Amino acid sequence: MKYLVVGPAWIGDMVMAHSLLRQLRKQDPEAVIDVLAPTFSLPVVRRMAEVHEALDLPFKHGETALGPRAQLGRSLKGRGYDKAIILPRSFKTAVTPFFAGIPERVGFSGELRSWMLTDARKRLPREIDGRIADQTVTRFISLGLTAEQARQPIEVLNPVLGIDQANLDQVVAKLGLDLSRPVVCLCPGAEYGPAKQWPLERHAELARTLVDKGYQVWVIGSPKEAAAGDTIAAGDHPHILNLCGKTQLVDAIDLFSLATAVVSHDSGLMHVAAATGVKTIGIYGSSSAEFTPPLSDQAVVVSVPTDCAPCFKRECPYGHYKCLTGISVDRVLAAVENPA
Repeated sequence: MKYLVVGPAWIGDMVMAHSLLRQLRKQDPEAVIDVLAPTFSLPVVRRMAEVHEALDLPFKHGETALGPRAQLGRSLKGRGYDKAIILPRSFKTAVTPFFAGIPERVGFSGELRSWMLTDARKRLPREIDGRIADQTVTRFISLGLTAEQARQPIEVLNPVLGIDQANLDQVVAKLGLDLSRPVVCLCPGAEYGPAKQWPLERHAELARTLVDKGYQVWVIGSPKEAAAGDTIAAGDHPHILNLCGKTQLVDAIDLFSLATAVVSHDSGLMHVAAATGVKTIGIYGSSSAEFTPPLSDQAVVVSVPTDCAPCFKRECPYGHYKCLTGISVDRVLAAVENPA
């Protein structure tokens, strides 16, 4: 079988989609799997061993571009795909496989797109026989199974992102990193919104405490988190380094492999860290690990029971953010230091 998998628009979801690719390869060791993915996520897709070719989906987040998507599909006609698996549920993401003429096209129904699919699935209910069925990862995997198989307990093969040692060596040299102290990475960002973000002063206190215990701290994130990194690293402490905006996403993958632990909100970087095999502490506020857990045997979830959580909101509807402020530095520190 030759597959075209249309990947999701978020980095965390793209990492979780690797579980589907691993399942497809397990079902058919000779399967050829190409992934059509947004430009920014291609470097991550290329770190997935099962991917034959990572194809560029050159559209901005939310951009409709139906004509260019159709043209892209026509350009793929000669590749001989047997089946397309379309992970996003939007109308526009079904256009390219349809115009590529791929004989089988499976995805979830919605946005009046079912006519472009040969197998339009209903989204799984939240629970089936008392078990959570609507996890993002199991939803993705279900599209690689028959409809009947998808109603049975689904095996999840955890995502695995490869490490590029040559790139790692270059990044360590470029940044002048000293590896004499054990490393803990802090990832203070969450693109979704502040209802996922543990207070910056808690990150800063955690960083100082870790340094006092003999660790060094690397703050990892995009240029958007540079100011947050400055807050955490305030005082120019020699063992707290703000690397936000100084690395590419694939550099973060490689740097995580050097860490003792990574502390992150429920974000793309949390899923990236988990897929490297490093101990990952996932801090959850408005979201829930029942639906988007860090997929690793070395993952620890930290959350606090709150009457209004999970609300899945970008901002706290009540303004108190108790689901985050209720998480103490000591609790996160214990998660770092204790066995997973």
